[in-house]
Amino acid sequence: MLKGLTTAALTAALLAGSAITAAAQDFTIRATANSNENDEDYDGLVVFKNHVENASNGRIAVELFIGTQLCSGGAECLQGVSDGSIDVFVTTSGGAAGIFPYVQVLDLPYLMSDDRVAEHVLSGDFTRTMRNMALEDSGDTIRIMTIGNTGGWRNFANTQRRVAQPSDLEGLKIRTVVADLPQELVKVLGAAPTPISWPELFTSLQTGVVDGSKNGITDIMGMKFPDAGLQYLTLDGHAYMGAIWVMNNAKFMDMPEDMRRVVVDGFAALQQATFASPKRKSIQAYEDFVAGGGDLYVPTPEEKAAFRDAAAPVFDWFQANVDGGPAIFEALTKAVAEAEADLAAEYEADLN
Repeated sequence: MLKGLTTAALTAALLAGSAITAAAQDFTIRATANSNENDEDYDGLVVFKNHVENASNGRIAVELFIGTQLCSGGAECLQGVSDGSIDVFVTTSGGAAGIFPYVQVLDLPYLMSDDRVAEHVLSGDFTRTMRNMALEDSGDTIRIMTIGNTGGWRNFANTQRRVAQPSDLEGLKIRTVVADLPQELVKVLGAAPTPISWPELFTSLQTGVVDGSKNGITDIMGMKFPDAGLQYLTLDGHAYMGAIWVMNNAKFMDMPEDMRRVVVDGFAALQQATFASPKRKSIQAYEDFVAGGGDLYVPTPEEKAAFRDAAAPVFDWFQANVDGGPAIFEALTKAVAEAEADLAAEYEADLN
């Protein structure tokens, strides 16, 4: 009798729970990333889904579409966010530059010196400034929710020689995305920018179509580029690999305020996950690169300063040639200065 009552009670509870859950799922968020389950973007989405579904008590369901199930590239996916067929998407600055050219500010070289500065900047008002610009330019359809990380820092890597100073880049064919700013940076450093799609990069390195690239170590090792001859890596850290997370603005604003708060908190948790993930994954990636015979070079402070000085013309080019460039450049440099001041005060308190 007890067993029967227990089974009946459990069945009733499960049926009631299912009914409550079904009724409680007032909103469904369809989120996509053109990556795979080994990527930081996926790590972030898993954390986002877990937080939002739990914190909303089941009122919000999050569906994940990893790869190209919903769309196959930056422009197509952003259009999907704009028209509401996709709710959440993550893009790089290069992927969004065709629609929001000023997001290329994240690729300006040597402005943010390390993870603590970058994370401070991207967690503050700078991101809100970029959000307001994107909302205005998209007709209030695309809302930037947060900026995380997707692979650590961009560094120069090549198949030919060690790069210890800017002159070592002269004559090298460096792969870039189609966006203007990365090509301009490569040019001012004396190399030849060569736009190549990501899937074609391995073969392009192998056949000499390009001599190098500017990527994070996890991407380099994940794509097995050393097998294509990429054996020289210089940790100049010229750009933080920002990941811009966008959401359909109407989908967000149609939620009641308490659910919007849950979503905002979910993106904050996602951001922290993507900040942390590359740090852990890069440890093994660097070890594997060196173990495979790779030449890993860390520039001295003086050499790092020489790279920044050589790249300085890009700052003027950006402000003169990119729509919204002056405003977003001012916002970023102000945020960097504030971050450095705050961190200096923290060091003063923590070291003494």
